[in-house]
Amino acid sequence: MDQKILSLAAEKTADKLQEFLQTLREDDLTNLLQNQAVKGKVAGALLRAIFKGSPCCEEAGALRRRKIYTYCIQLVESGDLQKEIASEIIGLLMLEAHHFPGPLLVELANEFISAVREGSLVNGKSLELLPIILTALATKKENLAYGKGVLSGEECKKQLINILCSGRWDQQYVIQLTSMFKDVPLTAEEVEFVVEKALSMFSKMNLQEIPPLVYQLLVLSSKGSRKSVLEGIIAFFSALDKQHNEEQSGDELLDVVTVPSGELRHVEGTIILHIVFAIKLDYELGRELLKHLKAGQQGDSNNNLSPFSIALLLSVTRIQRFQDQVLDLLKTSVVKSFKDLQLLQGSKFLQNLVPHRSYVSTMILEVVKNSVHSWDHVTQGLVELGFILMDSYGPKKVLDGKTIETSPSLSRMPNQHACKLGANILLETFKIHEMIRQEILEQVLNRVVTRASSPISHFLDLLSNIVMYAPLVLQSCSSKVTEAFDYLSFLPLQTVQRLLKAVQPLLKVSMSMRDSLILVLRKAMFANQLDARKSAVAGFLLLLKNFKVLGSLSSSQCSQSLSFSQVHVDVHSHYNSVANETFCLEIMDSLRRCLSQQADVRLMLYEGFYDVLRRNSQLANSIMQTLLSQLKQFYEPKPDLLPPLKLEACILTQGDKISLQEPLDYLLCCIQHCLAWYKNTVIPLQQGEEEEEEEEAFYQALDDILESITNRMIKSELEDFELDKSADFSQSTSIGIKNNICAFLVMGVCEVLIEYNFSISNFSKNKFEDILSLFMCYKKLSDILNEKAGKAKTKMANKTNDSLLSMKFVSSLLTVLFRDSIQSHQESLSVLRSSSEFMRYAVNIALQKVQQLKETGHVSGPDGQNPDKIFQNLCDITRVLLWRYTSIPTSVEESGKKEKGKSISLLCLEGLQKIFSAVQQFYQPKIQQFLRALDVTDKEGEEREDADVSVTQRTAFQIRQFQRSLLNLLSSQEEDFNSKEALLLVTVLTSLSKLLEPSSPQFVQMLSWTSKICKENSREDALFCKSLMNLLFSLHVLYKSPVILLRDLSQDIHGHLGDIDQDVEVEKTNHFAIVNLRTAAPTICLLVLSQAEKVLEEVDWLITKLKGQVSQETVSEEASSQTTLPNQPVEKAIVMQLGTLLTFFHELVQTALPSGSCVDTLLKDLCKMYTTLTALVRYYLQVCQSSGGIPKNMEKLVKLSGSHLTPVCYSFISYVQVSDSEAVPNRSSRKDF
Repeated sequence: MDQKILSLAAEKTADKLQEFLQTLREDDLTNLLQNQAVKGKVAGALLRAIFKGSPCCEEAGALRRRKIYTYCIQLVESGDLQKEIASEIIGLLMLEAHHFPGPLLVELANEFISAVREGSLVNGKSLELLPIILTALATKKENLAYGKGVLSGEECKKQLINILCSGRWDQQYVIQLTSMFKDVPLTAEEVEFVVEKALSMFSKMNLQEIPPLVYQLLVLSSKGSRKSVLEGIIAFFSALDKQHNEEQSGDELLDVVTVPSGELRHVEGTIILHIVFAIKLDYELGRELLKHLKAGQQGDSNNNLSPFSIALLLSVTRIQRFQDQVLDLLKTSVVKSFKDLQLLQGSKFLQNLVPHRSYVSTMILEVVKNSVHSWDHVTQGLVELGFILMDSYGPKKVLDGKTIETSPSLSRMPNQHACKLGANILLETFKIHEMIRQEILEQVLNRVVTRASSPISHFLDLLSNIVMYAPLVLQSCSSKVTEAFDYLSFLPLQTVQRLLKAVQPLLKVSMSMRDSLILVLRKAMFANQLDARKSAVAGFLLLLKNFKVLGSLSSSQCSQSLSFSQVHVDVHSHYNSVANETFCLEIMDSLRRCLSQQADVRLMLYEGFYDVLRRNSQLANSIMQTLLSQLKQFYEPKPDLLPPLKLEACILTQGDKISLQEPLDYLLCCIQHCLAWYKNTVIPLQQGEEEEEEEEAFYQALDDILESITNRMIKSELEDFELDKSADFSQSTSIGIKNNICAFLVMGVCEVLIEYNFSISNFSKNKFEDILSLFMCYKKLSDILNEKAGKAKTKMANKTNDSLLSMKFVSSLLTVLFRDSIQSHQESLSVLRSSSEFMRYAVNIALQKVQQLKETGHVSGPDGQNPDKIFQNLCDITRVLLWRYTSIPTSVEESGKKEKGKSISLLCLEGLQKIFSAVQQFYQPKIQQFLRALDVTDKEGEEREDADVSVTQRTAFQIRQFQRSLLNLLSSQEEDFNSKEALLLVTVLTSLSKLLEPSSPQFVQMLSWTSKICKENSREDALFCKSLMNLLFSLHVLYKSPVILLRDLSQDIHGHLGDIDQDVEVEKTNHFAIVNLRTAAPTICLLVLSQAEKVLEEVDWLITKLKGQVSQETVSEEASSQTTLPNQPVEKAIVMQLGTLLTFFHELVQTALPSGSCVDTLLKDLCKMYTTLTALVRYYLQVCQSSGGIPKNMEKLVKLSGSHLTPVCYSFISYVQVSDSEAVPNRSSRKDF
């Protein structure tokens, strides 16, 4: 039979074939077809013949064709056929689909859809026909009966796709079904159906099946719905990430973790690659991605951004066209996130309304962490983002050349956080990805070398962290570091010091690097530029400190202990130590040559030798010999010659130019510290060793010289130095300049000798008398300079007038002067205590040291670069100053005071104010330790219980002491009121209040106390009043919104200053006594206006956030119908804030304010008020259509603005114009208004 059909089909006409086929039963045909197909014989030819003999123009032929078609589909789906046969049959069916009439196509399509919905497909091979059938159907122009109605082919296709997408899809055919639609011509609406269906299937599929599905969706997106595809993918993986993180953080859920972390990250990585590839082929998709993520920024950027979307964006940076836009978007998001955080942290009102969220910075660092799972496509973007953040938001240079990086108020600024985030991104990326390490190091070094004139401390910190992490790994990049060394001579000294300190661990592992550095330093030593020579000294000193000689003491006392990763590098320890000795002695030889160079170079050497000695004690003899031979050039050995030092030899005269040649005071200071260290550390360990006697004799000789200088300095009169009152000290003559230099040298020598004699005194009365005599010499000269030099003095004084006393000595001296109660010490101490000038001098030097710390982050003198030692000294100094201030109040001290200048108590308070500020700036993590050190009652036995006492409790204890002092001050009469002290006390209280936890009862107590002080005390001192009110506001905003406080204050101001209409008598409210005629304007008026501005800023921020949510939610109608519910508390709070602010402005606008800053600021803030009201009205107009009208309280607010504010604004403008008519007639701000 099959042969007959085939032979008939070979004829030119199909008539005989049709007749023969009509004689056969359907079953015969299907059986024949099945046999041929299963045996793998000529099934294709047979099928062609059957189709040829079943033309669609005849009804019987069409029906036969339809049944054979359906049977073939079942046959292919059964899985009984060989692959080639099945493919051949499918190919034939595809070609024949277009010949079917419309109704039969609809039937075929419905069969397919039923099979999909019922899940009766076996292998899904036949699904390849469905797009052909749907495409054929869409081309039919005639109307077709469908259901109860009549539809065109295109409408039928739409209806069928709708039914298919609304039904159930078997998980295993989702990819195939989605892929199928790319071959069907679809309208935008149909694409949306398909995309929604495919996206809804994500959650039902295995994780490994999602990447191919995403790929098919991206292919499909070229037909439309790009936005939906991207939004769906991002939303799904963001939710999955969030769920995954919650599962990992909750231990009890660990048993039911849905997806292993590695698998999830690999899948995400694959999907990101698919999307990036799709964007390369279709730029519209990239634009849609950026548009979608930018839209979120208008409201709350954290809603749209997630670790997944950030990783996707970073991968897109590899496409040139989008690189800048993406990095700009991420940069803006980071800063916006930090600004939002800053706004939230400063306002309890916002904290109550806005829930805690994760921040962009956390998400980016999470991306870095996740990138360990072969996300190489993300790393380049991470590096670029890290450098962009560091470049854009690093410390900036200000006018006087100093950087503003150390200012305490700026340490919490968004820009600084952004810069720090950049550094963290680069450091963490460096740790994870080996491939990118060389590039990061290269870029950091390039910036260090090429940006010498701008602040680069943040890059040097990053370099230091990179080197600390892996010195051995970086050996491969050593050529980059040695290239940077070539530029050392041209870099600023501070940069050189920090760069060498950062790469120092590398020098220990790489001999070649060390050698190339030494070559560079030797060249620099003889360079023309002074800075290059100073850099050489700094480099050599650093090498001496870090290459230990065999037999040196352990570095437990080091100021910069090295990390283990560095220490373990020294594998051949003994060899290294021996080699180091030769190496160090060579360097010492080079450094000796510096002693013939300029004063600045010598000074660096003297300041660095002490640290070298402590780190490398075997060099002690070499260093001390060098110092002694240098001192002998300026020392008069004859014991009866006065003065004992040759000051003339220290000064260089070149024609008219006179300059310092030898900083003799620093030389003596260095000798004194080295000697003290040697006596305290080395000698105790050497007792009983005979060979050390010669060495001891040498040190004894140094002691004798210092002793001799002390005795002769005391005997010397100022005339001996030619520095008496009659001497010329003007800066315009060479004699005057020379005398100034000599005076500072003598004062420096006196300070050094004071410290030396104190260190060897052992509380001897004679030594203390010597100290006082030396101080009197210092004081006389200081007084003469202050009196004579006048204005010209500042030029010189700023340069050299840093005290030479070490911070450790200042702390010990203050402790014995004020706190030493040991009986045997009292008689000798009375010598020093009898001089109030000496005690004031001691406190003044402590203040100078703390000020230096605040400005530069370190102090001069030994251990001045060691944060731990400085912190210890700060604790000791603070304890003494606190005791002295609270024990002897200023009022008691000043009543019997005759001297000019500040009292000691006031100086102590000033010191405390500076210290509290410095500790919060540099030692935030050690606050607990600092406060514990201040607790004088602490006993060692109580240490354990003590550890439980919180920072807030300790701070509250300290605050109470200062509160008592302020209350005592305020209880005095107005004329006896010490405004300086009051101002300092409020500054101290402000500083300490920052350490209180805002949710604690102690904080509330502090707020109510401050409020009470403002309500009950009236002082006319504007500065005191301003600082007290600032304290009140800074506390109030962390407790609740200050709008009611502002309203009360505005009523007080109105009461005191009167009304703009002179006929109206204003009732005085007196909520706050601090508001009086003197302080009401401009002081308090400007303060309340700046607070009102902040409240408006917060309200603006909330309105923007609400608008952003609405614009995102209007996309789906269901969401928008529910928008009002979660936002109701926020909307209500906004209306309440603005209502209270309206009454605040209502009062101020009627107040007779003095023209000038108060009026200008009020007008500016009124403009802001109206702008904010307009923004709120626009928001309500946007949402009222879906939420059913504008709320009643909003209507009231609008009415209130119309009745209470707008009319009085016009009266106020008239009042301003009248009061200004005699002054400048028009101001731009008023015109604008």
